[in-house]
Amino acid sequence: MNYLVVGSGLFGAIFANEAAKKGHQVKVIEKRDHIAGNIYTKEVEGIQFHQYGAHIFHTSNKVVWDYVNQFAEFNRYTNSPIANYHGEIYNMPFNMNTFNKLWGVVTPAEAKEKIDEQRAVLGGKEPENLEEQAISLVGIDIYKKLIKDYTEKQWGRSCTELPAFIIKRLPVRLTYDNNYFNDKYQGIPIGGYTQIVEKMLDHPNIKVQLNTDFFDNREQFEAEADKIVYTGMIDQYYDYKFGRLEYRSLKFENEILDEENYQGNAVVNYTDADHAYTRIIEHKHFEFGTQEKTIITKEYPADWHPGDEPYYPVNDDKNNGLYQHYKDLAGKEGKVIFGGRLGMYKYFDMHMVIAEALSLTKKYF
Repeated sequence: MNYLVVGSGLFGAIFANEAAKKGHQVKVIEKRDHIAGNIYTKEVEGIQFHQYGAHIFHTSNKVVWDYVNQFAEFNRYTNSPIANYHGEIYNMPFNMNTFNKLWGVVTPAEAKEKIDEQRAVLGGKEPENLEEQAISLVGIDIYKKLIKDYTEKQWGRSCTELPAFIIKRLPVRLTYDNNYFNDKYQGIPIGGYTQIVEKMLDHPNIKVQLNTDFFDNREQFEAEADKIVYTGMIDQYYDYKFGRLEYRSLKFENEILDEENYQGNAVVNYTDADHAYTRIIEHKHFEFGTQEKTIITKEYPADWHPGDEPYYPVNDDKNNGLYQHYKDLAGKEGKVIFGGRLGMYKYFDMHMVIAEALSLTKKYF
């Protein structure tokens, strides 16, 4: 069969690779001038630069881990971000190091007692919004210093207007452990992420066409293909017939600095309202770099407008209800498969995208 894959991110690349191995002919079109979607990295000053923000691979799924390790060797990087609140430095995720710095407590029992004391202000009520959910998990001090302003910058809304579920799985540990993820496997591909997608698409049955927007020649593309795998915005595919889904976007400010080490950590979150950005990424620390220069990226959350890059689906009741209408239409399609973060209107980490794509191709082929 002739497959058209719209988008060369992880989902599209995995589908293309699996289809090609089964003998199908695959054309991958990509509107950007490079492959790999938002996991795209390139070498700048000898450093692997994450062009669309920090990507840290983590999973407890051995099938996913073994699969991705076919395409790259991973280092031992462990995500241990730190939080900067008006110059005060705290460890993330919230753990005994955080509680010790904040309250001077030393034992887990002391930390638990302090958290219990602070969350008593809720009087045992079921949290109705993000603010109440956060206080119920970590108390008032941590909420005010490390959650409130950061979250409001991130979502562009007050914490009292945000749903509680956004923060339901906030990592809170009564151990001295700064590892953000609980997953069994974690690391960064040595030499960057782009190579992974390059190898997936390096097959004689796959043709890749960059700088190509599906919607510029939609009728022609649809006529050429027996099947389409579409990883763009599902509402755009249906010409927004039920209305536009909402997203959050990001703006990046990148600098090459003539110094060896700017902040001493790959990720520093700025949790106060005085800084418009939510975090600074120093790319060399993902690969323990010793280059003479360094590259930093300031990350600014932004409202999404048509034409902007849609990074995060806004999965509140209103948007999920709207998406359901599009999903119902998609379920009646015989020729089109929707996948990925935008095609399924769901926030996915990398390992989740891989699992989804492998699950689909297993059923499909």
